[in-house]
This record gives sequence, C-alpha cells and structure tokens, in this order.
Amino acid sequence: MSLPSTQRVAQFQRFGEPAKILTDYPVPDPATLSPNECLVKIEYAGVCHTDVHARDGDFSLKPTLPRIGGHEGVGRVVAIGDGTTSSPVNVGDRVGLKFLARACLRCEYCCRGFEVRCTSASMHGFTVDGSFAEYAIAWADYVTPIPDSVDSAAVTPFLCAGVTVYRGLKLIDHRPGDWIAIPGAGGGLGHLAVQYAKHMGFRVIAIDSGEEKRDLCLSLGAEKWFDFRESGSNLVDDVIAAADGEGPHAALITAASAVSFTQAPFYLRPGGTLVGVGVPPATFDIPFGVLVGKQLRIFGSALGSPQDTIEAIDYAVQGKVKCQYSVRPLEDLDSILTDLQQGNVAGRVVIKL
Repeated sequence: MSLPSTQRVAQFQRFGEPAKILTDYPVPDPATLSPNECLVKIEYAGVCHTDVHARDGDFSLKPTLPRIGGHEGVGRVVAIGDGTTSSPVNVGDRVGLKFLARACLRCEYCCRGFEVRCTSASMHGFTVDGSFAEYAIAWADYVTPIPDSVDSAAVTPFLCAGVTVYRGLKLIDHRPGDWIAIPGAGGGLGHLAVQYAKHMGFRVIAIDSGEEKRDLCLSLGAEKWFDFRESGSNLVDDVIAAADGEGPHAALITAASAVSFTQAPFYLRPGGTLVGVGVPPATFDIPFGVLVGKQLRIFGSALGSPQDTIEAIDYAVQGKVKCQYSVRPLEDLDSILTDLQQGNVAGRVVIKL
C-alpha cells in the first residue's frame, strides 16, 4: 500500500499554549515499525477533558514534549511491523486506539485487571504520540477491534469516555431501583454514564448546568435533574430529597470539579458508594465523621481493561447506549479544548481527520 510522506497532526509543544497544527509532519515508515507495532490511518479522534490537562501540564501525569495529543482514535490498520507473530489484527482491520497504548499484560497489576498501573505501560498522547494525527503507531496486541455494525465517529468516544464510566459503574454493588447521582451528567462522560446506569437498573439523578444539558440528560433517561448553579448551597438537600428523602445509594463523579467530590459524601445515604472518575486539579477532603459514621465506600477508577472496553462498546453495538457528539476539523482543536475547560460542551466532540 502506498502511503503519503507527510500528514496533518496536532502537537503540544509547550505547556499552556495551543497545540500546533503541523501540515508536513512525516508519516511513519512501515519499514521502521517494530515487531507487534501497527500503523493505523486515523479516521476520527475524540477530544477529552484529559486533553486539556495534557495541553496545560497540570495533570499528575504530564506529557513528554513535544507530543502529538489525543487518546481516542478509530481507523484502519495499514501496516504491521516485520517480525510480528500471532497478530490479532490484519491490514485493513478497523481498530480503536485507547489512552493506554500498551501494557505488559504479565505483571501483577495487569493480571488483576489494573493495566493502567502497569509500570511499563505507554500512554497515547502522553508518553507516545496519540490520535490527533492522520497516521498513528499502535500496538497490535492492544488495539480494540471495532465491530462492523457501528459508525466510526459514533464509537470513538467509547474508547475512553465510555469504558471509563462503564468500569466505574461496575464497581458499585447495587440492586435494581437504587438511586445514583451523576455530577457532570451532561458532559462527554456523564451522558454516557446516564445511559449505562439506566441499563444497569439504576434510577438516575443528573447534576449539571444549562438547558441544553438538562434536555439531553432527561431525554436519555434521567428521572431527576438539578442545575448546580440554580441549586447553589441547597444542592445537597435537593439531591437527598429527590432520592426518597434518604439520598442516593451511589454517586459517580464524572465532573472535573472538586466541589462535586466534596458534596457527594453529604448527600449519599448511609452505606453509599462514591466512585470518582473525573480528575479535578485539586485535593479531596472529607470529614472522618461522615466517612466512618455513614460507612461510605469510596473508589477511584481510571479507564478499564481490554475486556471492559469490549463490553462497553457492545452496548453501542446493541444500540443501548448512544454517544451524542458533534464532528469538527482538526484545526478547531484549541477552541474545542477551551469549550471543554469552560464546561460548554454537551456530549462529546469528535475530530474528523
């Protein structure tokens, strides 16, 4: 297959500055691929709030610069490195790239399903170049096969946002009919969480701000809606009252907001579970009297295993969970990140390469 010599990419070069859109960046030569590496022609790349942290360098994990950003991508394999044996993918296959580019799959963390903690892991957009490019290098053993029945743009956000909230919800020991509060419910992660939660038997209390996000959450099955700006200091009491006057059984924090974390222990009912998947650049404080007195369970959850990803995408294949998204060009990346940072994106934004 004949490949072009150059491509368009979005590269972060200095923290706090917009990504540079380069139009003459070299396309990797297939002859230079290592065994088990593959070259993927990216069709669509998702934009995530984590990309804001990558740009600003305010995350605990900082990208090595310069670095091509992006960690959600769907495209087709155009080359596989010489010396690859027992490759699970072939040239022409449609595959997905995730935040976790590669893990050893042998260490204790990998074997226990915590590949994100693998000490030899590589991360797209952080330690290796990511999906904001027309061509990206990935690892054949770690890309996710994309079923033929789903649209490339529609499935792209499931490779990070979808699997992240799906894995977080799986951590909650619940019964059908239990209430769950989802701060950030109208965002990229949150609106998918609303749908997964409904299909898992939860009754959903959506928390976010703005009419567009309210309409989105209610249309996706949320029973209750609270605008945190309108509720203000009454939000905790409002959420408790909405869940039979006892508070929800669980909270999945998808918002990158420290306030969302500090409020949740106060509105959860005794024995409740808090799962955090949003990552605000702040600390989390909770009175021990609340934690111990209410016998709360608190989990932090990041991404998910390869099997979690397959399961999360299967909901899309079955039509049970659908991503609300808009498609924009690579050149709009900086304005997209600004909108995300300001909380002005309902659903998800996908870049067409």
